[in-house]
Amino acid sequence: MPTRPGIPSPNIAPYLGPVIDQSRSIEYRKLGARNLLNRLNGSQMPFGWTVNPYRGCQMACVYCYARHTHEFLGHADPAEFEQTIYVKQPDHRSILESLRRARASGLEVAIGTATDPYQPAEARFKITRQVLEVARQVPGLRVGITTKSPLVTRDLDLLCEIACQSRLWVNLSIVTLDLDLARKLEPRAPRPDLRLRAMSGLSSAGVATRLFVMPILPGLTDGDGTLEPLLEAARDAGSREIRWNVLFLRQGTRELFLKLIREEFPWLVDRYRALYARSAYVPQEYRDELERRIAAHAQAVGLDCCAREGVSVADQGPRSRQLALVW
Repeated sequence: MPTRPGIPSPNIAPYLGPVIDQSRSIEYRKLGARNLLNRLNGSQMPFGWTVNPYRGCQMACVYCYARHTHEFLGHADPAEFEQTIYVKQPDHRSILESLRRARASGLEVAIGTATDPYQPAEARFKITRQVLEVARQVPGLRVGITTKSPLVTRDLDLLCEIACQSRLWVNLSIVTLDLDLARKLEPRAPRPDLRLRAMSGLSSAGVATRLFVMPILPGLTDGDGTLEPLLEAARDAGSREIRWNVLFLRQGTRELFLKLIREEFPWLVDRYRALYARSAYVPQEYRDELERRIAAHAQAVGLDCCAREGVSVADQGPRSRQLALVW
């Protein structure tokens, strides 16, 4: 964390670069990076390497758990997370070397774990595409891409090549089919139907797709009338699996999200106060009940299903004790 609000973290400050482009209310800045790939150490996540080509995200999702990361860059105003986007500059040689190490580790390379790799900035800078161009030179990888954007279909040529020689999943993140609700929760994200159309296009081309229902929002998207139609729509679009998780409210996200609840859904204020009174996580009883219902819906529509934390160790591949390079 920065020593004072609005002051960049000392280990990141040297990498902050100049403005490289502007569009309406969005400012794009260069961000130096030691490596575009980060190695996780001792993580319980179902992947071992991460790639986030951008810091900050124009999707402006009010529930985004990554909002606090902009504090490290010296941004005290939460709105700057979607207004100032940092663009990492790839070095193809280091990407290639890291991908080879990732292949040797047997662990998944997850693209888009904090911010969307196909947010609007990608149409301008094509950093994600550059990563994929290198990935096709390294057969035998395990790769997962998570996005809310149909822009992912722009790279269908590369994705098909990678899918033929590596284990590739494209995860389409959709929390609701309700357009009005989606606009309140994800103000600048593409419509849910456009994401389903992208899923269908990828699936038809032979690229494995998954539905990510992350996060599920208590009182807003956790009802049977919301979950079942969403799973059915994903199945019809070619999704092979569903992964889900419940809203995680850490500082930096908590304030913004609860402000939305007070203003748009005041009848849920007491419920959220009770659910998140002691922790950033919901109580286990709520989670267990939700898991039973989602499993039943998934079985009914013919989809494999598990919670994000439920991915087995066997599915993760072997783990090493190499030090992490996360920043």
